[in-house]
Amino acid sequence: MTDDAPTHEAPAIFNSKTRPQSADDEISNFGKVNYLEVTRHQHDQRLDNFLLNRLKGLPKSHIYKMIRSDEVRVNNKRCKAHDRVQREDVVRIAPVELATREKPIISTEFAKSLLARVVYEDEGLLVLNKPSGIAVHGGSGLDFGVIEAMREVTGKKYLELIHRIDKDTSGLLMISKKRSTLKVLQQHLVDKTIQKHYLCLAKGQPALNEQRINASLLRYTLASGERRVKVDAQDPQAKDSQTDIIVHDRFMINGQPVSLIEAKPLTGRTHQIRVHLAHIGHAILGDDKYNVHDKSGVHRLCLHAWRLDIPGYDAITAPLPDDMADWLPETAKLPE
Repeated sequence: MTDDAPTHEAPAIFNSKTRPQSADDEISNFGKVNYLEVTRHQHDQRLDNFLLNRLKGLPKSHIYKMIRSDEVRVNNKRCKAHDRVQREDVVRIAPVELATREKPIISTEFAKSLLARVVYEDEGLLVLNKPSGIAVHGGSGLDFGVIEAMREVTGKKYLELIHRIDKDTSGLLMISKKRSTLKVLQQHLVDKTIQKHYLCLAKGQPALNEQRINASLLRYTLASGERRVKVDAQDPQAKDSQTDIIVHDRFMINGQPVSLIEAKPLTGRTHQIRVHLAHIGHAILGDDKYNVHDKSGVHRLCLHAWRLDIPGYDAITAPLPDDMADWLPETAKLPE
């Protein structure tokens, strides 16, 4: 999995239940997916202004995050804040909780625990060893995530996520302390000059010690509004995706054959590692989306962002967390 560049979802099908409402009418239920049809009153309006007028009470920063996170679509296509909507366009808005409450309460104990997990820091960059089960930012029903808690505990006005990792994935998360650092490192991500290394426990034991998985990925949405990704070589909206894997060890967990695998994504698609490994028959243990029949007895997503190779920096690493390491035999071969 990586979250730097989400793929497209499958086209929505409008029926009597999902027929878009007029954008002239107020949204009655923000807790569901809403489809709004642009009228002459909003024609040629910037998308961010269109959303601000319909999601009153939601901070502008949150609206931009929704657009960047692909939670807003125009005619089933990804969009940008400066795009202009046209009459009869259909704008899809994911479920959203309006910011009507006061600032969320973040416990001092939790915030300080995150500070203790900082593995690298300089004047522009902070790298955190994120625990599994904690989202990187608030939204989609969550009051806050790692970035909000870090701003609270450090008192810094400027802290920005350089990239994202899934809520249930543990490991290295890059946070910028300066806008210049954000721009440089995000450009590295675009240029694919930052190499991310993940460690995971996967079911089964691949025949090859090393291989490249080259399978196009398509993002789509379930009827519940939940995001999913699948391998699809035919759909023109599917994105080329490659992941290199190295098998470091093979062993058994609760009678099930398991492998310790290092995964190096060469592209940055949503859920990329999870879907690629499931595609070759070696889904990640504890994955409730792509390994629903898991019989290993493991109760967390066994995917850990282990190492970052960033131009101009020494390698940054985060050791396997105990709730993954405890499943390894004493003789397990860990990468150096």
